[in-house]
Amino acid sequence: MGKKITIEPVTRVEGHGKVTILLDNDNKVTRSRFHIVEFRGFERFVQGRPYWEAPVLVQRLCGICPVSHHLAAAKATDVIVGLGSSGLSPTAEKMRRLMHYGQIFQSHVLHFFHLVSPDLLFGIDGDPAVRNIIGVALKHKDLAVRGVVMRKFGQEIIRATAGKKIHGTGAIPGGINKNLSIEERDFFLDGKAIPSIDAMIGWALDTVNFFKQFHKEHRRFIDEYAAFPSNHLSLVAKDGALDLYHGVLRAVDTDGKRILDDVDYREYLDYIGEEVRSWSYMKFPYLKSLGKKKGWYRVGPLARLNTCDYIPSPLAQKEFEEYKAYTNGKPDNMSMHMHWARLIETLHSAEMIKMLLNDPDLQGTKLVKQGKKVPEGVGLIEAPRGTLLHHFRINENDQITMCNLIVSTTNNNEPMNRAVNWVAVNTISGKPEVTEGLLNGVEVAIRAYDPCLSCATHAIGKMPLEVSIIDADESVVSRGWKNIDGQ
Repeated sequence: MGKKITIEPVTRVEGHGKVTILLDNDNKVTRSRFHIVEFRGFERFVQGRPYWEAPVLVQRLCGICPVSHHLAAAKATDVIVGLGSSGLSPTAEKMRRLMHYGQIFQSHVLHFFHLVSPDLLFGIDGDPAVRNIIGVALKHKDLAVRGVVMRKFGQEIIRATAGKKIHGTGAIPGGINKNLSIEERDFFLDGKAIPSIDAMIGWALDTVNFFKQFHKEHRRFIDEYAAFPSNHLSLVAKDGALDLYHGVLRAVDTDGKRILDDVDYREYLDYIGEEVRSWSYMKFPYLKSLGKKKGWYRVGPLARLNTCDYIPSPLAQKEFEEYKAYTNGKPDNMSMHMHWARLIETLHSAEMIKMLLNDPDLQGTKLVKQGKKVPEGVGLIEAPRGTLLHHFRINENDQITMCNLIVSTTNNNEPMNRAVNWVAVNTISGKPEVTEGLLNGVEVAIRAYDPCLSCATHAIGKMPLEVSIIDADESVVSRGWKNIDGQ
Protein backbone atom coordinates (compact mmCIF):
# COMPACT_ATOMS: atom_id res chain seq x y z
CA MET A 1 0.00 0.00 0.00
CA GLY A 2 1.17 3.54 -0.73
CA LYS A 3 1.71 6.16 1.95
CA LYS A 4 1.08 9.87 2.36
CA ILE A 5 3.36 12.01 4.53
CA THR A 6 2.04 15.33 5.84
CA ILE A 7 4.11 18.08 7.49
CA GLU A 8 1.78 20.69 8.96
CA PRO A 9 2.72 23.44 9.60
CA VAL A 10 6.25 23.90 8.31
CA THR A 11 8.28 25.31 11.22
CA ARG A 12 10.84 28.10 11.59
CA VAL A 13 9.20 30.12 8.83
CA GLU A 14 6.80 33.08 9.17
CA GLY A 15 3.23 31.92 8.74
CA HIS A 16 1.92 28.42 8.22
CA GLY A 17 2.09 25.93 5.37
CA LYS A 18 1.76 22.22 4.82
CA VAL A 19 3.79 19.69 2.85
CA THR A 20 2.37 16.46 1.48
CA ILE A 21 4.52 13.69 0.01
CA LEU A 22 2.96 10.64 -1.62
CA LEU A 23 4.86 7.33 -1.65
CA ASP A 24 4.09 4.23 -3.69
CA ASN A 25 4.24 0.63 -2.44
CA ASP A 26 8.05 0.68 -2.71
CA ASN A 27 8.29 3.90 -0.69
CA LYS A 28 9.24 5.87 -3.82
CA VAL A 29 8.03 9.45 -4.08
CA THR A 30 5.27 9.86 -6.65
CA ARG A 31 4.24 13.46 -5.86
CA SER A 32 5.12 16.26 -3.45
CA ARG A 33 3.42 19.57 -2.81
CA PHE A 34 4.00 22.65 -0.65
CA HIS A 35 0.50 23.86 0.26
CA ILE A 36 -0.31 27.30 1.63
CA VAL A 37 -3.35 26.73 3.80
CA GLU A 38 -4.04 30.26 5.03
CA PHE A 39 -6.67 32.42 3.35
CA ARG A 40 -5.68 35.26 1.01
CA GLY A 41 -7.61 38.35 2.08
CA PHE A 42 -5.76 41.68 2.21
CA GLU A 43 -6.37 42.55 -1.42
CA ARG A 44 -10.07 42.74 -0.49
CA PHE A 45 -9.63 44.27 2.98
CA VAL A 46 -8.14 47.49 1.63
CA GLN A 47 -10.86 48.15 -0.92
CA GLY A 48 -12.94 51.15 0.08
CA ARG A 49 -10.20 52.66 2.21
CA PRO A 50 -8.66 56.04 1.25
CA TYR A 51 -5.41 55.59 -0.65
CA TRP A 52 -3.32 57.53 1.87
CA GLU A 53 -4.03 54.82 4.46
CA ALA A 54 -2.42 52.14 2.28
CA PRO A 55 1.23 52.51 3.43
CA VAL A 56 0.19 52.00 7.07
CA LEU A 57 -2.65 49.54 6.48
CA VAL A 58 -0.96 46.99 4.24
CA GLN A 59 2.04 46.48 6.51
CA ARG A 60 -0.31 44.68 8.94
CA LEU A 61 0.21 41.76 6.59
CA CYS A 62 3.29 40.87 8.60
CA GLY A 63 5.30 41.67 11.72
CA ILE A 64 8.56 40.47 10.17
CA CYS A 65 8.72 42.56 6.99
CA PRO A 66 6.24 45.43 7.52
CA VAL A 67 8.74 48.01 6.27
CA SER A 68 8.83 46.35 2.86
CA HIS A 69 5.04 46.58 2.47
CA HIS A 70 5.07 50.08 3.93
CA LEU A 71 7.55 51.27 1.29
CA ALA A 72 6.08 49.37 -1.66
CA ALA A 73 2.66 50.88 -0.91
CA ALA A 74 4.21 54.33 -0.42
CA LYS A 75 5.90 54.06 -3.81
CA ALA A 76 2.58 53.12 -5.43
CA THR A 77 0.81 56.07 -3.78
CA ASP A 78 3.68 58.37 -4.80
CA VAL A 79 2.54 57.75 -8.36
CA ILE A 80 -1.08 58.43 -7.43
CA VAL A 81 -0.21 61.85 -5.96
CA GLY A 82 1.62 62.81 -9.15
CA LEU A 83 5.28 61.88 -8.61
CA GLY A 84 5.49 59.41 -11.47
CA SER A 85 8.41 61.16 -13.14
CA SER A 86 9.72 63.90 -10.84
CA GLY A 87 10.51 61.66 -7.88
CA LEU A 88 10.89 62.34 -4.17
CA SER A 89 12.96 65.05 -2.54
CA PRO A 90 16.54 63.95 -1.70
CA THR A 91 15.71 63.90 2.01
CA ALA A 92 12.62 61.75 1.52
CA GLU A 93 14.29 59.25 -0.78
CA LYS A 94 17.36 58.85 1.42
CA MET A 95 15.30 58.51 4.59
CA ARG A 96 13.27 55.77 2.91
CA ARG A 97 16.45 54.06 1.73
CA LEU A 98 17.88 54.18 5.25
CA MET A 99 14.65 52.67 6.57
CA HIS A 100 14.79 49.98 3.90
CA TYR A 101 18.42 49.01 4.50
CA GLY A 102 17.69 48.84 8.23
CA GLN A 103 14.87 46.43 7.40
CA ILE A 104 17.02 44.29 5.08
CA PHE A 105 19.77 44.17 7.72
CA GLN A 106 17.56 43.14 10.64
CA SER A 107 15.51 40.64 8.62
CA HIS A 108 18.53 38.89 7.11
CA VAL A 109 20.16 38.71 10.53
CA LEU A 110 17.01 37.28 12.12
CA HIS A 111 16.75 34.64 9.41
CA PHE A 112 20.36 33.50 9.49
CA PHE A 113 21.04 33.49 13.23
CA HIS A 114 17.64 32.42 14.55
CA LEU A 115 16.19 30.20 11.82
CA VAL A 116 19.09 28.81 9.78
CA SER A 117 22.10 28.54 12.11
CA PRO A 118 20.57 25.71 14.22
CA ASP A 119 20.54 23.43 11.18
CA LEU A 120 24.10 24.38 10.21
CA LEU A 121 25.55 24.10 13.72
CA PHE A 122 23.74 20.93 14.86
CA GLY A 123 22.91 19.22 11.56
CA ILE A 124 19.65 18.57 9.78
CA ASP A 125 19.07 15.41 11.80
CA GLY A 126 20.39 16.82 15.08
CA ASP A 127 18.44 16.50 18.32
CA PRO A 128 15.41 18.80 17.86
CA ALA A 129 15.57 19.67 21.56
CA VAL A 130 18.93 21.34 20.84
CA ARG A 131 18.48 22.29 17.18
CA ASN A 132 16.94 25.70 17.87
CA ILE A 133 17.95 29.23 18.83
CA ILE A 134 18.10 28.29 22.54
CA GLY A 135 20.59 25.57 21.66
CA VAL A 136 22.63 28.09 19.69
CA ALA A 137 22.61 30.49 22.65
CA LEU A 138 23.77 27.77 25.05
CA LYS A 139 26.54 26.29 22.89
CA HIS A 140 27.56 29.24 20.69
CA LYS A 141 26.91 32.22 22.95
CA ASP A 142 28.99 34.78 21.03
CA LEU A 143 27.21 33.95 17.78
CA ALA A 144 23.79 34.21 19.37
CA VAL A 145 24.60 37.52 21.10
CA ARG A 146 25.84 39.04 17.87
CA GLY A 147 22.66 37.99 16.13
CA VAL A 148 20.51 39.65 18.78
CA VAL A 149 22.53 42.89 18.85
CA MET A 150 22.75 43.15 15.06
CA ARG A 151 19.01 42.71 14.75
CA LYS A 152 18.45 45.35 17.43
CA PHE A 153 20.63 47.78 15.47
CA GLY A 154 18.51 47.30 12.35
CA GLN A 155 15.31 47.73 14.33
CA GLU A 156 16.62 50.97 15.84
CA ILE A 157 17.31 52.27 12.32
CA ILE A 158 13.67 51.51 11.51
CA ARG A 159 12.51 53.26 14.68
CA ALA A 160 14.51 56.38 13.82
CA THR A 161 13.13 56.56 10.28
CA ALA A 162 9.61 55.12 10.61
CA GLY A 163 8.69 56.25 14.14
CA LYS A 164 8.64 52.78 15.68
CA LYS A 165 10.24 49.39 15.09
CA ILE A 166 7.13 47.59 13.84
CA HIS A 167 4.30 49.12 11.80
CA GLY A 168 5.77 52.60 11.60
CA THR A 169 4.34 55.61 9.80
CA GLY A 170 7.44 57.28 8.31
CA ALA A 171 6.64 56.96 4.60
CA ILE A 172 3.60 58.85 3.31
CA PRO A 173 2.31 59.49 -0.23
CA GLY A 174 4.81 61.85 -1.81
CA GLY A 175 7.54 61.58 0.79
CA ILE A 176 8.32 61.11 4.47
CA ASN A 177 6.97 62.62 7.69
CA LYS A 178 10.28 63.20 9.48
CA ASN A 179 13.96 63.70 8.87
CA LEU A 180 16.89 62.35 10.89
CA SER A 181 18.14 64.61 13.65
CA ILE A 182 21.82 64.98 14.51
CA GLU A 183 21.14 63.27 17.85
CA GLU A 184 19.51 60.31 16.11
CA ARG A 185 22.40 60.11 13.65
CA ASP A 186 25.04 60.14 16.39
CA PHE A 187 23.21 57.38 18.26
CA PHE A 188 24.31 55.02 15.47
CA LEU A 189 27.73 56.51 14.83
CA ASP A 190 29.35 56.97 18.24
CA GLY A 191 28.82 53.49 19.71
CA LYS A 192 27.90 54.82 23.17
CA ALA A 193 24.34 53.55 23.51
CA ILE A 194 24.56 50.73 20.96
CA PRO A 195 27.50 49.20 19.06
CA SER A 196 28.30 51.55 16.18
CA ILE A 197 27.66 51.03 12.51
CA ASP A 198 31.36 50.27 12.10
CA ALA A 199 30.92 47.36 14.52
CA MET A 200 27.91 46.17 12.50
CA ILE A 201 29.97 46.20 9.30
CA GLY A 202 32.73 44.21 11.00
CA TRP A 203 30.31 41.67 12.42
CA ALA A 204 28.52 41.31 9.08
CA LEU A 205 31.85 40.58 7.38
CA ASP A 206 32.69 38.06 10.12
CA THR A 207 29.37 36.30 9.45
CA VAL A 208 30.09 36.06 5.72
CA ASN A 209 33.45 34.49 6.60
CA PHE A 210 31.74 32.11 9.05
CA PHE A 211 29.49 30.84 6.27
CA LYS A 212 32.37 30.56 3.78
CA GLN A 213 34.29 28.43 6.27
CA PHE A 214 31.22 26.24 6.83
CA HIS A 215 30.93 25.93 3.06
CA LYS A 216 34.52 24.69 2.79
CA GLU A 217 33.86 22.05 5.42
CA HIS A 218 30.47 20.97 4.02
CA ARG A 219 30.84 21.72 0.32
CA ARG A 220 28.75 18.86 -0.97
CA PHE A 221 25.78 19.71 1.26
CA ILE A 222 25.83 23.44 0.47
CA ASP A 223 26.37 22.94 -3.27
CA GLU A 224 24.05 20.02 -3.95
CA TYR A 225 21.17 20.18 -1.49
CA ALA A 226 17.96 21.19 -3.32
CA ALA A 227 19.95 22.58 -6.27
CA PHE A 228 18.18 22.89 -9.62
CA PRO A 229 18.26 25.22 -12.67
CA SER A 230 15.83 28.14 -12.84
CA ASN A 231 15.17 31.63 -14.13
CA HIS A 232 15.89 34.58 -11.82
CA LEU A 233 14.17 37.97 -11.49
CA SER A 234 14.85 41.17 -9.54
CA LEU A 235 15.17 44.93 -9.61
CA VAL A 236 18.50 46.36 -10.71
CA ALA A 237 19.63 49.97 -10.97
CA LYS A 238 19.63 51.42 -14.48
CA ASP A 239 23.40 50.86 -14.65
CA GLY A 240 23.02 47.22 -13.55
CA ALA A 241 24.02 47.75 -9.90
CA LEU A 242 22.35 45.93 -7.03
CA ASP A 243 19.61 48.31 -5.86
CA LEU A 244 17.13 47.10 -3.28
CA TYR A 245 14.90 50.22 -3.33
CA HIS A 246 14.36 51.29 -6.94
CA GLY A 247 15.24 50.41 -10.51
CA VAL A 248 14.11 48.37 -13.49
CA LEU A 249 13.10 44.73 -13.82
CA ARG A 250 15.66 42.26 -15.10
CA ALA A 251 15.28 38.50 -15.53
CA VAL A 252 17.87 35.96 -16.67
CA ASP A 253 17.64 32.27 -17.45
CA THR A 254 19.74 29.51 -15.91
CA ASP A 255 22.63 30.30 -18.29
CA GLY A 256 22.51 34.06 -17.73
CA LYS A 257 20.68 35.02 -20.92
CA ARG A 258 18.38 38.05 -20.51
CA ILE A 259 14.65 37.29 -20.52
CA LEU A 260 13.54 40.70 -19.29
CA ASP A 261 16.01 43.38 -20.28
CA ASP A 262 15.62 46.21 -17.77
CA VAL A 263 11.93 46.91 -18.32
CA ASP A 264 9.73 49.42 -16.48
CA TYR A 265 8.15 47.57 -13.54
CA ARG A 266 5.01 49.70 -13.84
CA GLU A 267 4.26 47.66 -16.95
CA TYR A 268 4.53 44.37 -15.01
CA LEU A 269 1.19 43.08 -16.34
CA ASP A 270 2.77 42.87 -19.80
CA TYR A 271 5.44 40.50 -18.51
CA ILE A 272 4.19 38.58 -15.46
CA GLY A 273 1.16 36.30 -15.15
CA GLU A 274 -0.18 34.37 -12.15
CA GLU A 275 -1.47 30.81 -12.28
CA VAL A 276 -4.01 29.45 -9.77
CA ARG A 277 -3.81 25.83 -8.63
CA SER A 278 -6.56 24.15 -6.65
CA TRP A 279 -4.39 22.82 -3.81
CA SER A 280 -2.87 26.12 -2.57
CA TYR A 281 -4.11 29.61 -1.68
CA MET A 282 -0.85 31.01 -3.03
CA LYS A 283 -0.61 31.77 -6.74
CA PHE A 284 2.19 30.70 -9.10
CA PRO A 285 3.72 33.65 -11.02
CA TYR A 286 5.47 33.15 -14.35
CA LEU A 287 7.01 35.14 -17.18
CA LYS A 288 4.44 35.39 -19.95
CA SER A 289 7.04 35.19 -22.72
CA LEU A 290 8.00 31.67 -21.59
CA GLY A 291 4.58 30.42 -20.48
CA LYS A 292 3.39 28.67 -17.32
CA LYS A 293 5.59 25.58 -17.60
CA LYS A 294 8.92 27.24 -18.33
CA GLY A 295 8.37 30.81 -17.13
CA TRP A 296 8.62 30.32 -13.35
CA TYR A 297 11.52 32.05 -11.63
CA ARG A 298 13.28 32.64 -8.34
CA VAL A 299 13.49 35.93 -6.47
CA GLY A 300 15.45 36.98 -3.39
CA PRO A 301 19.17 37.20 -2.53
CA LEU A 302 20.21 34.41 -4.91
CA ALA A 303 18.30 35.94 -7.80
CA ARG A 304 19.51 39.45 -7.06
CA LEU A 305 23.16 38.43 -7.18
CA ASN A 306 22.43 36.54 -10.40
CA THR A 307 20.83 39.52 -12.15
CA CYS A 308 22.98 42.46 -11.01
CA ASP A 309 26.32 43.43 -12.53
CA TYR A 310 27.98 44.75 -9.39
CA ILE A 311 27.36 45.86 -5.79
CA PRO A 312 27.89 49.58 -5.09
CA SER A 313 29.72 49.21 -1.75
CA PRO A 314 33.37 48.13 -1.50
CA LEU A 315 33.37 45.25 1.01
CA ALA A 316 30.24 43.64 -0.40
CA GLN A 317 31.58 44.08 -3.95
CA LYS A 318 34.75 42.20 -2.99
CA GLU A 319 32.65 39.36 -1.57
CA PHE A 320 30.43 39.46 -4.66
CA GLU A 321 33.43 38.97 -6.92
CA GLU A 322 34.46 35.88 -4.95
CA TYR A 323 30.88 34.64 -4.98
CA LYS A 324 30.57 35.04 -8.77
CA ALA A 325 33.95 33.42 -9.36
CA TYR A 326 32.67 30.25 -7.69
CA THR A 327 30.31 29.67 -10.65
CA ASN A 328 32.65 31.21 -13.22
CA GLY A 329 30.32 34.17 -13.62
CA LYS A 330 27.30 32.05 -14.49
CA PRO A 331 24.03 32.26 -12.51
CA ASP A 332 24.13 30.37 -9.23
CA ASN A 333 21.34 27.76 -9.05
CA MET A 334 22.29 26.24 -5.68
CA SER A 335 19.48 26.81 -3.19
CA MET A 336 21.71 26.68 -0.11
CA HIS A 337 23.84 29.45 -1.62
CA MET A 338 20.83 31.63 -0.82
CA HIS A 339 22.38 31.98 2.64
CA TRP A 340 25.72 33.09 1.21
CA ALA A 341 24.01 35.68 -0.99
CA ARG A 342 21.85 36.82 1.93
CA LEU A 343 24.91 37.46 4.11
CA ILE A 344 26.61 39.44 1.33
CA GLU A 345 23.47 41.59 1.19
CA THR A 346 23.64 41.98 4.96
CA LEU A 347 27.15 43.37 4.63
CA HIS A 348 26.04 45.64 1.77
CA SER A 349 23.13 46.94 3.84
CA ALA A 350 25.45 47.83 6.71
CA GLU A 351 27.77 49.69 4.33
CA MET A 352 24.83 51.58 2.82
CA ILE A 353 23.51 52.48 6.27
CA LYS A 354 26.89 54.03 7.14
CA MET A 355 26.97 55.99 3.89
CA LEU A 356 23.45 57.30 4.41
CA LEU A 357 24.01 58.20 8.07
CA ASN A 358 26.84 60.49 6.98
CA ASP A 359 24.74 62.19 4.27
CA PRO A 360 23.64 65.72 5.31
CA ASP A 361 20.54 65.40 3.12
CA LEU A 362 18.99 63.39 5.96
CA GLN A 363 18.74 66.63 7.96
CA GLY A 364 16.89 68.37 5.12
CA THR A 365 13.48 69.94 5.64
CA LYS A 366 11.78 69.36 2.27
CA LEU A 367 9.96 66.15 3.11
CA VAL A 368 6.92 65.95 0.80
CA LYS A 369 6.21 66.68 -2.88
CA GLN A 370 2.99 66.31 -4.83
CA GLY A 371 1.88 66.84 -8.41
CA LYS A 372 -1.29 66.15 -10.38
CA LYS A 373 -3.18 63.18 -8.97
CA VAL A 374 -3.75 60.12 -11.17
CA PRO A 375 -6.08 57.16 -10.53
CA GLU A 376 -3.54 54.34 -10.49
CA GLY A 377 -0.08 53.56 -9.14
CA VAL A 378 2.38 50.68 -9.04
CA GLY A 379 5.18 50.38 -6.48
CA LEU A 380 7.91 47.76 -6.50
CA ILE A 381 10.73 47.11 -4.06
CA GLU A 382 13.21 44.35 -3.23
CA ALA A 383 12.03 43.02 0.13
CA PRO A 384 14.42 40.79 2.11
CA ARG A 385 12.76 37.74 0.55
CA GLY A 386 12.63 39.12 -2.98
CA THR A 387 10.65 41.24 -5.41
CA LEU A 388 7.50 42.77 -3.89
CA LEU A 389 4.84 44.57 -5.94
CA HIS A 390 1.87 46.73 -4.85
CA HIS A 391 -0.67 47.99 -7.38
CA PHE A 392 -3.59 50.25 -6.42
CA ARG A 393 -6.42 51.85 -8.36
CA ILE A 394 -8.66 54.58 -6.85
CA ASN A 395 -12.00 56.22 -7.64
CA GLU A 396 -13.09 59.88 -7.66
CA ASN A 397 -13.58 59.72 -3.87
CA ASP A 398 -9.94 58.68 -3.32
CA GLN A 399 -11.01 55.19 -2.25
CA ILE A 400 -9.05 52.12 -3.28
CA THR A 401 -11.09 50.10 -5.76
CA MET A 402 -8.46 47.55 -6.81
CA CYS A 403 -5.42 46.14 -5.05
CA ASN A 404 -2.99 43.58 -6.44
CA LEU A 405 -0.10 42.33 -4.34
CA ILE A 406 2.56 40.01 -5.71
CA VAL A 407 4.82 39.29 -2.76
CA SER A 408 8.25 37.73 -2.60
CA THR A 409 7.11 34.37 -1.27
CA THR A 410 4.45 34.12 -3.98
CA ASN A 411 7.14 34.68 -6.61
CA ASN A 412 9.12 31.82 -5.03
CA ASN A 413 6.16 29.43 -4.87
CA GLU A 414 7.21 27.15 -7.73
CA PRO A 415 10.91 27.10 -6.69
CA MET A 416 9.93 26.12 -3.13
CA ASN A 417 7.78 23.31 -4.50
CA ARG A 418 10.70 22.14 -6.62
CA ALA A 419 13.01 22.31 -3.61
CA VAL A 420 10.57 20.16 -1.61
CA ASN A 421 10.38 17.66 -4.44
CA TRP A 422 14.19 17.48 -4.70
CA VAL A 423 14.49 16.63 -1.02
CA ALA A 424 11.63 14.14 -1.16
CA VAL A 425 13.07 12.30 -4.15
CA ASN A 426 16.69 12.39 -2.99
CA THR A 427 16.38 11.79 0.76
CA ILE A 428 12.95 10.28 1.54
CA SER A 429 12.21 8.15 -1.50
CA GLY A 430 12.94 4.48 -0.83
CA LYS A 431 13.36 4.90 2.93
CA PRO A 432 11.42 2.32 4.96
CA GLU A 433 10.98 4.81 7.82
CA VAL A 434 10.55 8.55 7.62
CA THR A 435 12.42 10.12 10.55
CA GLU A 436 12.17 13.55 12.13
CA GLY A 437 15.52 14.41 10.57
CA LEU A 438 14.27 13.58 7.08
CA LEU A 439 11.19 15.70 7.60
CA ASN A 440 13.31 18.58 8.88
CA GLY A 441 15.34 18.23 5.69
CA VAL A 442 12.22 19.20 3.74
CA GLU A 443 11.84 22.26 5.93
CA VAL A 444 15.53 23.16 5.47
CA ALA A 445 14.94 23.44 1.72
CA ILE A 446 11.91 25.68 2.28
CA ARG A 447 13.69 27.81 4.89
CA ALA A 448 16.45 28.64 2.40
CA TYR A 449 13.88 30.92 0.74
CA ASP A 450 12.98 32.57 4.07
CA PRO A 451 9.29 32.41 3.16
CA CYS A 452 6.71 34.70 4.72
CA LEU A 453 3.53 32.71 4.28
CA SER A 454 1.19 35.21 5.93
CA CYS A 455 2.48 37.84 3.49
CA ALA A 456 1.83 35.52 0.59
CA THR A 457 -1.73 34.78 1.65
CA HIS A 458 -2.39 38.01 3.56
CA ALA A 459 -3.50 36.30 6.78
CA ILE A 460 -2.00 35.28 10.14
CA GLY A 461 -2.62 32.51 12.64
CA LYS A 462 -1.21 29.63 14.68
CA MET A 463 -1.66 25.91 14.44
CA PRO A 464 0.20 22.87 15.78
CA LEU A 465 2.31 20.48 13.72
CA GLU A 466 0.71 17.23 12.71
CA VAL A 467 2.59 14.55 10.78
CA SER A 468 0.57 11.65 9.43
CA ILE A 469 1.49 8.63 7.31
CA ILE A 470 -1.58 7.40 5.44
CA ASP A 471 -1.80 4.36 3.21
CA ALA A 472 -3.52 4.09 -0.16
CA ASP A 473 -6.79 3.08 1.56
CA GLU A 474 -6.75 6.33 3.57
CA SER A 475 -5.99 4.45 6.79
CA VAL A 476 -3.65 6.17 9.22
CA VAL A 477 -0.48 4.12 9.67
CA SER A 478 1.03 6.47 12.26
CA ARG A 479 0.56 9.99 13.52
CA GLY A 480 2.38 12.45 15.75
CA TRP A 481 1.67 15.92 17.07
CA LYS A 482 3.64 18.97 18.17
CA ASN A 483 2.01 21.95 19.91
CA ILE A 484 2.61 25.62 19.10
CA ASP A 485 5.44 25.70 21.64
CA GLY A 486 7.29 22.92 19.81
CA GLN A 487 6.57 20.25 22.47
